[in-house]
Amino acid sequence: MGQKEYIRIHENDNVIVAIRELAAGDTVTAGDLQMTAKETIPAGHKMALCDIPQEGEVIKYGCRIGNAKENIAAGAWIHTHNIKTALGDLLEYSYEPVEIEEKTAQDETFMGYNRPDGKVGVRNEVWIVPTVGCVNNIAAALAKSANERLQGTVEEVIAFPHPYGCSQMGDDQEHTRTILADLINHPNAGGVLVLGLGCENSNIDVLKPYIGDVNPDRVKFLVCQETEDEMETGGKLLDELIAYASSFKREPISVSKLIIGMKCGGSDGFSGITANPLVGKFSDLLISKKGTTILTEVPEMFGAETLLMNRCENRELFDETVKLINDFKQYFKDNHQTIYENPSPGNKKGGISTLEDKSLGCTQKSGSAPVKGVLAYGQRVEKAGLNLLSAPGNDLVASTALAASGAHIVLFTTGRGTPFASPVPTVKISSNSALAGKKKNWIDFNAGVLVEDRDMEETAKELFAYVVAVASGKKVCSEEAGFHDMAIFKQGVTL
Repeated sequence: MGQKEYIRIHENDNVIVAIRELAAGDTVTAGDLQMTAKETIPAGHKMALCDIPQEGEVIKYGCRIGNAKENIAAGAWIHTHNIKTALGDLLEYSYEPVEIEEKTAQDETFMGYNRPDGKVGVRNEVWIVPTVGCVNNIAAALAKSANERLQGTVEEVIAFPHPYGCSQMGDDQEHTRTILADLINHPNAGGVLVLGLGCENSNIDVLKPYIGDVNPDRVKFLVCQETEDEMETGGKLLDELIAYASSFKREPISVSKLIIGMKCGGSDGFSGITANPLVGKFSDLLISKKGTTILTEVPEMFGAETLLMNRCENRELFDETVKLINDFKQYFKDNHQTIYENPSPGNKKGGISTLEDKSLGCTQKSGSAPVKGVLAYGQRVEKAGLNLLSAPGNDLVASTALAASGAHIVLFTTGRGTPFASPVPTVKISSNSALAGKKKNWIDFNAGVLVEDRDMEETAKELFAYVVAVASGKKVCSEEAGFHDMAIFKQGVTL
């Protein structure tokens, strides 16, 4: 069968989403409702299924995504010109837990690296982590040189430049130290060179307590101001790290050890219909095999947060989730910014009209499993199952935060497309087939087939198999391109 023309996501919705562009005069039948499009409805955008009065609720995903600015006639295009957010500022919430049946499924294995500390990795790389932006170019030069001397199972030497580590205050300085320490301890790195300048605020001696005890064969330190030739000294240290890391071999490991981050960016009107629900199905499947997933980008939970709160396993987690949401709203207020200045221009062009519209689509990535953990920014995951992580919506910052919390791989859904990477393999999942066809060098997996009569359960199994392959060494597009990005959350003053 061919592509559907439209979809009604929930039986209570008073809108449909156009799968292809609907022309004025096209007839639409949804259950007992039939109407004619009064104007062009772009693909991914919404059309009213019935008359909606001014201030009336617009329902999508079975939930309110905003209120009508004016009377909206059946068959009309619904978008930013005639719908507005219904969200407020800080809110009080009540815990109304829903009963969730926790499913179990047969274990599977992937081919990964067992580390001496009990952690597992899906890559065997050597990382260069600068403590301060002043040594970024040295880090990059060292990585380029060392990649010509790889041996054994070491896949790549990667430098992670960033502009921080000095001239920071308060939480910003703490965030930098925490995230750098998290990356230094990440099991995808078989060896790590911590590269300092010497006079920075977050110098190596200051950073060591954040890192904790280390294996001196795996982690080595270099202060550039204290050596005559940092390139020569750094090269020797990297050769030692490569030799150590080359001793690790891939071996079968239970998928229960996998930690997968979930993020979306450049969303469109299909994201909440195809790619995000698909990742939600993946999350449920991994969790049924005792694995772990992490959902982040708190501002894009606004408007859908109660769905997550009521899935919290206990009252303590509910309270932590309320704090997660309201603390982030307060961050907006403290900086005199509008909490609901979202979605982005690209989101709007793709058919997303309000933050509720965006958030209800974004949270589809969480699947249906109970919330088992709530993490502060930079906190490492400890509990198997679904975890919520405090981080902003910015793609690079949030994806880095997922890696820092322990994610081996990030699943990144997108309707508009993006080439960026993160410190760990970043799987790009397109919400529509047009993007997957156009940007084959960006997109790793196409969820757009779900509006082309492909079965959700079978496609989720295909995605699961793809992720297992990536965990076992298959490179994603951004890795093939040589992209490795990282970004740290900055909130305050730069000295």
